[in-house]
Formats: sequence, structure tokens, C-alpha cells
Amino acid sequence: MPAIEIEGLVKRYGSLEAVAGVSLIVEEGEVFALLGPNGAGKTTTVEILEGHRTRDEGSVSVLGVDPASGGRAYRERIGIVLQSSGFDRQLSVAELLRLFAPMYPHPRPVGEVIEIVGLADKADARVKTLSGGQTRRLDLALGIIGDPDLIFLDEPTTGFDPSARRRSWALIDGLRSLGKTILLTTHYMDEAQHLADRVAVLANGRIVAEGTPDEIGGRDAGSARIRFALPPGVALGDLPAPFGTAHLQGGMAEVTVADPTAALHVLTGWAVERSIEVPALTVTRPSLEDVYLALTDEAPDE
Repeated sequence: MPAIEIEGLVKRYGSLEAVAGVSLIVEEGEVFALLGPNGAGKTTTVEILEGHRTRDEGSVSVLGVDPASGGRAYRERIGIVLQSSGFDRQLSVAELLRLFAPMYPHPRPVGEVIEIVGLADKADARVKTLSGGQTRRLDLALGIIGDPDLIFLDEPTTGFDPSARRRSWALIDGLRSLGKTILLTTHYMDEAQHLADRVAVLANGRIVAEGTPDEIGGRDAGSARIRFALPPGVALGDLPAPFGTAHLQGGMAEVTVADPTAALHVLTGWAVERSIEVPALTVTRPSLEDVYLALTDEAPDE
């Protein structure tokens, strides 16, 4: 049974259709990233899944129950990590977790959770003394203290420096290894690329693309860009087709091709025959961010 199953989800606010017929499936044990610009319908969709907002149309099943009527039994099986949380900053990390743990029927041991999120050396520290990254780890600790089957992560690394983000990624990977299902929202495409098994892009309340980070939007089969420094003494006109029509800027030649393997064979064969080195040769396909921007830019404005 899928962890999340949505069919034809619709939510309206007056004349605005914030979610306009969303359908998707998230499998058990999967890290699924929900991407989209502000106003795309991500927050509304997630709040409906969490049971915090009602829907107007469609069917929703989360962990086999309808979150609109799941009640406490449902909430005890999910963990929610918001962008920011409010709690007593005078308490220590361990005290705060011991306060929350009894709210669940089968909580994880407090010491174990502190270890999982990497706060063992801060267990007795007051919340007010924690850094931003440490506070975010505490947010996550509170989200998993009840040993949930499904975890909602809302922009988990917003405001983090690159080092703190990488550490958080390792932490989320650790949750995956525990067999947890994770629904992640993020504006960082590299984060989705690194963490997610699959992604869906929302725009104007609709899913405009869905798939693995490598294949979404045809990334795995689309055109590739070949770029290299023009060898000394070589003009564009000297290069074999299709490189003779390459775009040249600052001594770097760039061409987009549908079949990069064949094009590279032509270029390198030409260079080897003439004993010419092709400096700074790179081949790239559109990044997840490129695809995301194209998908969301093509969607009509709200």
C-alpha cells in the first residue's frame, strides 16, 4: 500500500483554485520532494495531507486513512517539521524531548533521538544557546520523537550555510535508512537532486512534471551542451560539423547537440588526427534547476 495516495485533489479559497486536481502516489520508504514556486499550492497540499486543512474535492489516503477524519490515531503516526517552531527556550534539549515524548504511544528513547540528530553534546544545553543549525536539528528531533511512519519536512535547510546543509542532508539520509517515508518541500534544487527518490513540480495548483530527479522533464534524454576552449591557432571554421557553427565567447566554444556521444566522437577524432588538445572539454545536460525554471516559467501566471 502506498504511504500517500491522492486523486483529483481540489482546494478553493473563494474564486481562487489553489489546488486544481492534483494526483500523485508516494511509496512507503520513499523520499519524495514536492517542488514549486511560492503560491503553487505546495503548502495547501501538505496541510491537507497532515489533516490540518479540509479539501473541497478528491480523495486522499495517507498511511491507509483519510487525514480529514484520522484523528489522534493518525496524528500519532506522522511527524511534522515546520520551517520554524516555537518552544520554551529555557528548557534543555533533553528536557524538551522528555516533555513531548509522552504525547505518543510508542516514542523513541530520548537519548537515541538526540544521538540520531547529532545533538549528543548539547543534550543538557538550553535551547536559547543553540545555533541556527542546532535548533533545526532539535526541530527534527521533535518531529521523530514519536517514531512516525511518515515525516513531513517543510524547507528543512532554509537559511543554512553550505556546510550545515550538507550535514542536514546526511541526517535526512539517515532517516531514510530507518525506513521512514519522507515528504520534502524545498526551494533548493540541489537538495532535491541529492535527497529525493522522486520529485513532482507544482505550478498554479497543478502537477506539471513528475519523475526521478535525473529523468524529470526529459533530463536524461534531452539535448546536451558541449563546451571547450578553442585550441590555439584553430578558428571556428576549422572545426568539424556541428562545431563550426558553435557559439564563441571569451575563447570558449559552445554547441548544443541531440546526440552528444556521436558529436564527441567527431570532435575528439578530428583532434587526435591533428595531434590537437581540446582544453576544458565538458559535456552537460540541463540541470534540475534548468528544468524546474522552464516548467514553472511556462505555466500561466495566477
